[in-house]
Amino acid sequence: MKRGHVIGVELNEKICQISFYDDMQREPHTMEVNADNYQIPLLIARKGNSWVCGKEAQKAAVVANSACASDLLACAKSHELVQIGDKMYEGIWLLSMFIQLVLKRFKRIEAIAFTIPAMDVDIVQILKSIGQKLGVSREHVYVQDYKESFCYYMFYQPKELWQYEAALFYCDRCKVKAYMLRKLKTGFGKGRDTFVTVDEVAGAELKELEEVYPVLNVDKAKVADERFKEFIQSVFEKKLISSVFLTGEGFENNWYPNSRRTLCNGRRAFQGNNLYSKGACYAAYNKAVEHLDGPVYLDETKMTEQICLKLRVKGVDEWHPIVSWGTRWYEGDRQFEILLEDTEDIEIHVESLMNRDMEVMKIPLEGLPKRGNYTLRLQVSVIFIDEKTCRITWKDVGFGAFFEPSGFQTETVIHLGGNNGQFNSLS
Repeated sequence: MKRGHVIGVELNEKICQISFYDDMQREPHTMEVNADNYQIPLLIARKGNSWVCGKEAQKAAVVANSACASDLLACAKSHELVQIGDKMYEGIWLLSMFIQLVLKRFKRIEAIAFTIPAMDVDIVQILKSIGQKLGVSREHVYVQDYKESFCYYMFYQPKELWQYEAALFYCDRCKVKAYMLRKLKTGFGKGRDTFVTVDEVAGAELKELEEVYPVLNVDKAKVADERFKEFIQSVFEKKLISSVFLTGEGFENNWYPNSRRTLCNGRRAFQGNNLYSKGACYAAYNKAVEHLDGPVYLDETKMTEQICLKLRVKGVDEWHPIVSWGTRWYEGDRQFEILLEDTEDIEIHVESLMNRDMEVMKIPLEGLPKRGNYTLRLQVSVIFIDEKTCRITWKDVGFGAFFEPSGFQTETVIHLGGNNGQFNSLS
């Protein structure tokens, strides 16, 4: 059966951008709006009896004097009502309609990842619901921020590009920000796991850029170029940088020739404005299709604890994560079933990256009926109450027509470290 498309969608307050895989491609492609233009304005308008979005909505607002809605992410998050014509529409509905319109060419979507500037629990839930409306199963709808998208983009690049640190510079028309992808030293994983993060390491206002656009002011461009070169040198000081990536509309005009020479001195540099949507597409492909183990991305929104249960998978006993490092607590809920051998308890391990230790917990199974091996079937439900509290429920669900459920049920509450700022202690 032919697999559906795997989609990466970048959303911010101004634009939307779409990258996609299909069965015939080994690399994600970015959907063009016009020649070499991938950015879709985040606008929606009602034109007669139909809805239009992006540049069509922009045009309808000017030519046909149609009411056009903008700031769709903010309106959805605040559950705002927006008036278009003589009717009021919910912000969430408008955002959902916009996404359905821009993705209408994809008849079947297998997995989709949204990438947004910064994580927000409310927006995560809204986008997951919108993904389901597109016919995608909830477990194949992912939401991540720009920094994580940068990580996933790099995971699929040649390893020499992130052998050391990789730098990302973002520039709009008045400021520039620098980010670094780096590997973390955790003392855990015994060489099997690589942990990485992205730090915002510097930022600066370049007021000269306001006069560089839309007409290139040569004198202001020279000043901006010199300031940007000094900014790069301060960011790169005492660092080993394997590669550099430039993104954002501020890099569109060729105003920084001297800075470019500094960027390319002993390292490879790349420029483009579809890095985030491609990174989201890589993430969806990795999680839903490829299932490859790779570096684990950590940030202040992700858990630095791992909960493991000893399972036999394909005849091999191993400690299997039921909650993995790098999971966001509000996305950690899951349910599955296990078959038990003759045992009086279940052992779980809680491993922490913060203090490099492991807690062993034993769950007694008193009251569970005695049956032959592999005829005791337990349903395991993992639910996070908050970022510091995980509740695991173990319930006997019987064994088909052979054994009815016994009524056995027990709960385990695990208190985790939570996100308390300690993440920055990793180095």
